Amino acid sequence: MPRGEAGQSGGMTETSHDAPDPSSTAGLEPSAVHDWDPRAPHVLADQIAAYDELRERCPVAHSEYLGWSVLRHDDVLTVLHDHETFSNAVSTRLTVPNGMDPPEHTAFRRLNDKYFTPERMAAFEPRCRQIAQGLLAQLPDDGEVELMDAVARTYALRVQSAFLGWPVELEEPLRAWVRKNHAATLARDRAAMAAIAVEFDGYIRALLDERRALGPHAPHDITTELLGEQVLGRPVRDEELVSLLRNWTVGELSTIAASVGIVAEYLATHPEVQEQLRADGDLVGPAVDEILRIHAPLVANRRVTTRPGTLRGRELEQGDRVTVLWAAANRDPEVFGDPDELRLDRDPGLNLLYGAGIHYCPGAPLARLELRLVTTELLGSFRLAPVSDGPTPVRAIYPASGFSSLPLHLERI
Repeated sequence: MPRGEAGQSGGMTETSHDAPDPSSTAGLEPSAVHDWDPRAPHVLADQIAAYDELRERCPVAHSEYLGWSVLRHDDVLTVLHDHETFSNAVSTRLTVPNGMDPPEHTAFRRLNDKYFTPERMAAFEPRCRQIAQGLLAQLPDDGEVELMDAVARTYALRVQSAFLGWPVELEEPLRAWVRKNHAATLARDRAAMAAIAVEFDGYIRALLDERRALGPHAPHDITTELLGEQVLGRPVRDEELVSLLRNWTVGELSTIAASVGIVAEYLATHPEVQEQLRADGDLVGPAVDEILRIHAPLVANRRVTTRPGTLRGRELEQGDRVTVLWAAANRDPEVFGDPDELRLDRDPGLNLLYGAGIHYCPGAPLARLELRLVTTELLGSFRLAPVSDGPTPVRAIYPASGFSSLPLHLERI
């Protein structure tokens, strides 16, 4: 689990006691002055480079779109470890468990974590590996492959459905749902986002109703098991079950697909790393985490302030929106030196890939299992290389990360 002390220079303090950082534009009204535009063409064209530049120029930056963005590693840790000031209750919809604060969060997080134990991960590993092997077996022995559609997105869908016990018939509706959700989020179309959320919740409610109707003949899977859970001394309500399953699934589908693409592209452009990992399979897990530190699959998370204060000299008021930019914090040169250098001897506790503090990613054990297995199988099946003469990778745009299209040349070993 990532760990680390919050940096003193970026600590949240009482407003009257904090001196402004001379490198910032503190004291300017955030409603009148914005430090950047997260949707500017140059930002969307290369998010990583844009966040690197902003982190050094304005480490706590205001925008109309994201509110206050926090980009330095120590400031991000300050936010993550001070959940009393930086609340996770940012959504108007029920969000279990990570849209909650203690003490409610504590009870629901305990329920969540029952399903991601080492024993459950070990039991699921053979099925997860089988899905990866099946997808890779369908690829050509030597030729160009658009990896995002051929492997990454389908793998994320099938693995998540298998983990929850969902039917294969749901794969295509979920694939379409992910596309619609991304488009609505980027456009900040709140009406469309609300309709899309209702659509997804409908899929889950139908699955819960089906299992209740089947009674003792219902499938023995996680979705059925959740129906018998209790929290806070009572049965878990349907709206809480729907939210929990939504949280697992929505987070999983997009970030796992993005992660597979990011790792594959890195390996294709670094053949020496391919050979290193083939020679020592124990390095695959740490290498995946380090590659995803370099190029974040999840760009940001939201918080909201519960009281006034300052962060690196910027005045924050109660109720301000705060965005934790993982993609910037995990490349902070004050912590990682050259952020593009792949090093497998780094302190893993510094890597914020799965967050830190009480809201550490609820599905991290499953994500690590899925990514380790698909990477191992990909390396064992193919040599990866960029396409020498043809289409080039297309970067995803916020709120997504990684690649929307990733043509690679694969040669079966």
